[in-house]
Amino acid sequence: MKPSRFRLVLIKPSHYDDQGYVLQWMRSSIPSNTLAALYGIALDCAKRQVLGPDVTFQIDPYDETNTIIPISKIISDITQDGHGLVGLVGVQTNQFPRAVDLAEPFLEVNIPVAIGGFHVSGCLSMLPTIPADIQQALDRGITIFAGEAEDHLDQLVDDAYSNTLKPMYNVMNQLPGLGDAPSPFLPVHIVQNTLRRLSSFDAGRGCPFQCSFCTIINVQGRKSRWRSANDIETLIRNNLKQGVRRFFITDDDFARNKEWESILDRCIAMREEERLPISFTIQVDTLCHKIPRFIEKCARAGCRNVFVGLENINPTSLIGAKKRQNKIGEYRKMFQTWKDHGCTTVAGYILGFPDDTPASIARDIEIIKKELPVDCLEFFCLTPLPGSEDHQRLHKERVWMEPDMNAYDLEHVTMNHPRMSKKEWSTVYRNAWEQYYTPEHVETVIRRAAARGQNINKVTSFLTWFYGCITIEGVHPLEGGIFRRKVRTQRRPMMFPIENPLVFYPKRVLEIAANGFRWGWLVWKFQRIFKRVKQDPNRTNYTDLALTPVLEQDEESLNLLHVYSDTPPSSQHFVQPTKQAAGSS
Repeated sequence: MKPSRFRLVLIKPSHYDDQGYVLQWMRSSIPSNTLAALYGIALDCAKRQVLGPDVTFQIDPYDETNTIIPISKIISDITQDGHGLVGLVGVQTNQFPRAVDLAEPFLEVNIPVAIGGFHVSGCLSMLPTIPADIQQALDRGITIFAGEAEDHLDQLVDDAYSNTLKPMYNVMNQLPGLGDAPSPFLPVHIVQNTLRRLSSFDAGRGCPFQCSFCTIINVQGRKSRWRSANDIETLIRNNLKQGVRRFFITDDDFARNKEWESILDRCIAMREEERLPISFTIQVDTLCHKIPRFIEKCARAGCRNVFVGLENINPTSLIGAKKRQNKIGEYRKMFQTWKDHGCTTVAGYILGFPDDTPASIARDIEIIKKELPVDCLEFFCLTPLPGSEDHQRLHKERVWMEPDMNAYDLEHVTMNHPRMSKKEWSTVYRNAWEQYYTPEHVETVIRRAAARGQNINKVTSFLTWFYGCITIEGVHPLEGGIFRRKVRTQRRPMMFPIENPLVFYPKRVLEIAANGFRWGWLVWKFQRIFKRVKQDPNRTNYTDLALTPVLEQDEESLNLLHVYSDTPPSSQHFVQPTKQAAGSS
């Protein structure tokens, strides 16, 4: 007889830090939307009884960024139930090595494991052959799932239940519509392990732009697909029932979501008519302020934080990366508009375009500090992520790229640069954070916020968080969290030895004490600035160039435009490092 119970274990893996330890926190900063999406799809499978009415369908979700995965318990549960599947979901490139290592103990006891996510989907969509790391996973017995799971999880589960799993499921050419798709959902015990009990959902997928460094367009497609306002309202209400009211809308660009206005109107009605305390964070492009009513309705609907893909202020770099939608003359207007509506802005900035040098990067950061009223600036190294056009081009030309996928976290240098050595590039990345988050500029940002009526306590907290994560914890703020966990035995195998307890634990105690002191010092220092601004009776009268309205006739006087007006365009579309026969990823 077939077993009467099937257990689907969904694990969002983390990745290894530079010392080989799993990057993990008591509370992580960002929830996994892929985990939420897969959990919602799995709930729908269970509701529809896809394995039959006599089979109990159990779903266990885990996010390794804030949870120590109970491997022994999972093995025991699946063994006791009689059948199951471990799904490593949403696996990004830098998480793939950890995902394969996590699979090992399950494979050893013949529990099937499947890996899906952007790495495998991007590689299979853009490369002519299966890369070595994915092939090794296949050879080990891991099932590879490329594409989106809506409409396809039924088959995967049924095959696992019947012990007929295929080595690979490639549904990249079958992107599902989202109109009737199950909604993303995370149970509260997962959400409570994130900062501020933050959950997530994607209101749409796909992106119409053509940025050469992006994987979205080649994994989720350039044709946008959307959830309906009804679906969004339902998922928000379902979350409110379990006490979850804050959300990260993970659309690559919510401003280009065709349903943005109907979704916002529903949220406005819930907030203003029913007084429901919902709030959310979104990602947008630099021209979103030109959409009539968009920013105003975002603020009324509960948008409090905005991530903007600024990427660079060098027009040549933007054109070379096919990010033609970024118009540097509009940057200041856009940030001012968000600020006037009380929203905290975070802009992403990429370092390492072909024309970048240490001097030009330092100059550009100073221009941003002086001329753009952005609250927080976060830096990334230009990275040829598998699934992007850049990676495909370099792979085809057999130029060197870092072979260790764990390094593809946008913080490490993974390719050569025509004007900077690997060491210079790494140094530039670290220096950029120090240059932007000086005490003087932190005070400027807080004063700008006070002058425009923003919540300066929140802005100060953001500034503290972003600077502290990179300088104290040594991780990007988006990968940060509250109280770093380190499990002595969870160290990257074959590359790092397991430390002796007599060495590991004393060192760990000192590390906790030192980081605690440094965090305390940083909070004290930035709080002094905050109090100075708050107690200034003239704080609302503060102004500077970044807060000055930009008139159409004055646009050409901006340094953002003037610095590059006489700069000839680079002849390079992208990095063309020295070719190496061996080393292509």
